[in-house]
Amino acid sequence: MSRDTLLAALSRMGLLRPGEQPTVAPLSGGVSSDIVRVDLERGSICIKRALPRLRVEADWRAPIERNRYEARWMQVANLASPGCAPQLLGQHPGLGVLVMSYLPPPAYPLWKQTLREGRADAATARAVGALLARIHGYSAARPELAAQFDTDKIFFDIRLEPYLLATAQRHPALAPALQGLVAATQSHAVALVHGDVSPKNILVGPQGPVLLDAECAWWGDPAFDLAFCLNHLLLKCLWNAPATAAFLAAFDALAEAYLGAVDWEPRAALERRAAALLPGLLLARVDGKSPVEYLRNEAQRDAVRRVAAPLLRQPVGRLQAVRAAWREEIER
Repeated sequence: MSRDTLLAALSRMGLLRPGEQPTVAPLSGGVSSDIVRVDLERGSICIKRALPRLRVEADWRAPIERNRYEARWMQVANLASPGCAPQLLGQHPGLGVLVMSYLPPPAYPLWKQTLREGRADAATARAVGALLARIHGYSAARPELAAQFDTDKIFFDIRLEPYLLATAQRHPALAPALQGLVAATQSHAVALVHGDVSPKNILVGPQGPVLLDAECAWWGDPAFDLAFCLNHLLLKCLWNAPATAAFLAAFDALAEAYLGAVDWEPRAALERRAAALLPGLLLARVDGKSPVEYLRNEAQRDAVRRVAAPLLRQPVGRLQAVRAAWREEIER
């Protein structure tokens, strides 16, 4: 993002005082956006600009208007649970620029980093599960919100196709199962979905978890968010094996907190969909368009495949059954 583009966006949104020359510093982020910190006279803010082509090896493209829906997700989420997302300060559809409050790392450490260090606090995982359920429950009770999130195509382009269908191309024998997961996920639109509930998008704030990067915001199946986040807690067992017991305890805490709060549909039905999705997402993170960067060893990737393939062929109805299969594999 050029400085001129950035300043023009701030000026058009009324966030830049006449003659003000702020300092700009790039921030590390994901593969889908340019992210910078801008130090204004009144304090620091964070600016994102969505990229039309994601920074991955595969040719993965997505419309920049997705951050319009990210802005809407932030507003709804903060109504459901105040402070669970950064404060929205502005959004410029034409430039694809989103402006939000800046949350300093010392006070808001990234959950992914604490997990990398083996500090898988069950209380944090429990808080994440409870927060997800609050957002899903709040939105499910307000079906009129669905009209604000007409993002079926975007969600398909940046989640269902690159994760599940791209993986199906690598595993033809599993293609019917993976295609079935796509169809099932598309057919259960009941709540506002974040779409990227990953530890890299979760800050551990002083008042609780803060969710970032809702570029995949979608009115759809809340089971996707649950499975997507639990998937990362399983994969982290291969990233930091000595902390396996803590990661599995975090898995349990998150799942229990979430499922215990589900009141917008039968819990067993939602858990069944999440348990079916989880092995597909596991496999996607080694053989889809967005493999996790920390599983570089082929033996680790093969372990994921050995767990995922049988569960895709014969789905289970409980998340604990997926966890048990995973634990048996990594403790062999």
